[in-house]
Amino acid sequence: MAPLLAAVLRARGPVAGNDLLPAGPGQAFLLGWLSGALWYAGSCYWVAYTMHIYGGLDMGASLGVLVLFCLWLGAQTGLFALLLSLIANRARTPGAGIRRALACAPFLWVAIELVRTRIIGFPWDLLGTAQVDNVPLTRLAAVTGVYGLSFEIMVVNAAFAAAFLAQRRGRRLLLAAAVLAALALQLSVFVQPPPAPAGATARLVQENVPIGENWTPETYRRTLDELTRESMPPPPFESNGEPNADLIVWPESPAPFFDNEPMFRAQISRLASQAHAYVIAGVLGTEAAPRGSLQPEQLFNSAALITPDGRWAARYDKVHLVPFGEYVPFKKLFGFAHQLTREVGDFVPGGQRRVFDLGGYRAGTFICYESTFPGEVRQFAANGAQVLVTISNDEWYGHTAAPYQHLNQARMRAIENQRWLLRATNTGITAAIDPYGRVVAEAPREVRTALSAPYGIVRRTTFYTRHGDWFPWLCVIISLACGLWPPAVGRKDRNWQLAEGD
Repeated sequence: MAPLLAAVLRARGPVAGNDLLPAGPGQAFLLGWLSGALWYAGSCYWVAYTMHIYGGLDMGASLGVLVLFCLWLGAQTGLFALLLSLIANRARTPGAGIRRALACAPFLWVAIELVRTRIIGFPWDLLGTAQVDNVPLTRLAAVTGVYGLSFEIMVVNAAFAAAFLAQRRGRRLLLAAAVLAALALQLSVFVQPPPAPAGATARLVQENVPIGENWTPETYRRTLDELTRESMPPPPFESNGEPNADLIVWPESPAPFFDNEPMFRAQISRLASQAHAYVIAGVLGTEAAPRGSLQPEQLFNSAALITPDGRWAARYDKVHLVPFGEYVPFKKLFGFAHQLTREVGDFVPGGQRRVFDLGGYRAGTFICYESTFPGEVRQFAANGAQVLVTISNDEWYGHTAAPYQHLNQARMRAIENQRWLLRATNTGITAAIDPYGRVVAEAPREVRTALSAPYGIVRRTTFYTRHGDWFPWLCVIISLACGLWPPAVGRKDRNWQLAEGD
């Protein structure tokens, strides 16, 4: 971010009088737009893979979709740069404008991230997620959510930008201060608290079912039997002393596991009874369609709870569906995405974030893409969940960085709510995550297996769990105040001017 800040605030200097002049609104928007588009092309390149393999597009068209995707999301960084230039240009002197813009930049960035989460609906890789391995620093997220970490990163970047915008004789001091601040914050990554207490064990099943499987009655039966065997705890002489699991989790799956299919229901009920464990299973939930609908039934992407006596007790229907993956907005306009929804289904969103009762404690289960939304996941903990469970099918991403990005975002949700998080996926990354966001157990990718995952029950709630996105909304208010604040009146500040020939 430091190069972008420096570019926007130094775009028209030096000029007469040697003053640094910030970019105009149009120039700033283009600088930010290009920066954002390049960022998304580097981090979300897997969009082209998904559209090519599962969207039915040739590689050229898939790359075209990626370019449009990057340009659309990059425009948000362009908006950030545009607003930053407006704040800088409202001051009476360039030096005052630069100082004001740098001071406002962290607040403005967090406000834009809130827009990306709440309005655009794509909070993938929010800036603060980069610090997920810095345990002491991420304690801030339990108060502010990931947005507080984004703010901290922007403060450090603003300090580096200030060092390169100041006059040369003041540059060394500012640069030294910025480097020391960055080192002090990053060195804390070596500080590790003791292991979090874990008094229970879950069995997380990694199904490894291909998305393009040709389902026949025999294939269906064989797959169901194999997954059931993986789910059962090993005999005592093979368990290596591992405790029996009291919870079994099946992931979101490309298999046609409908919750009203008799064979599937009977098999899962039998598994729960024989294992004497609760089962949370990814299913295709069904309900009768409203009267007058052209469809015979509604389809939900769901997680079902089965009790140790084999009873189907509850179901959570995914609330936040993936556009162009689980439904197609404006179908006539985006007809090319029909192939994607044909692979996974044209789903109806659920209506509430239901928490499952697992006897002595409660679990909040969210599905795949929902793990990227801080304010939505925290509602499960606010509703009483003492452990978090997420199920996902990350096979869509193939051999790209996306499964690791997705895992890190789930880790941040554990940090924000200080909850153990159990993550069961179809092909990986299946893992147990402690309240500090550390991966304490992980299954190898792209194999059919079951992970014995330790976890614990946490009953206290964090400030973020109780109060939600108060911090980004505060940043919105401060950003508005920065924009409306009257221009500063004062003398020219030589510390923010370029020396002749600098």
